[in-house]
Amino acid sequence: MLKIQIEADGNRVIAALDNSAAARDFASLLPLTVTLEDYASTEKIADLPRRLSTLGAPAGSDARQGDLSYYAPWGNLAIFLKDFKYSEGLVTIGRIESGMDVLRRKGAIKASIRIVGTP
Repeated sequence: MLKIQIEADGNRVIAALDNSAAARDFASLLPLTVTLEDYASTEKIADLPRRLSTLGAPAGSDARQGDLSYYAPWGNLAIFLKDFKYSEGLVTIGRIESGMDVLRRKGAIKASIRIVGTP
């Protein structure tokens, strides 16, 4: 699994990407600076510079707190702060491993995302 770091205001969030086509495609965009915005009191979302490959991905998924996901219908990154129901077009690409509290802050967060290594 590839490890990534999301940094905001000097705080770090560490996540592990899975080995799916969407996760590998997301990694190819890094490093990347995004604005993570609150959405439905459930997730932080950010626009990506282009759509990701969903080759081999299931039709949708149930989101769990800490999931790093790609929402194909909108082409955006979604980081789930709470569990959420099954959503068509939602592709899980990884999991937050540490630093989740940074993302719980209300309002928009400017963040840089980069690869930090493999285990």
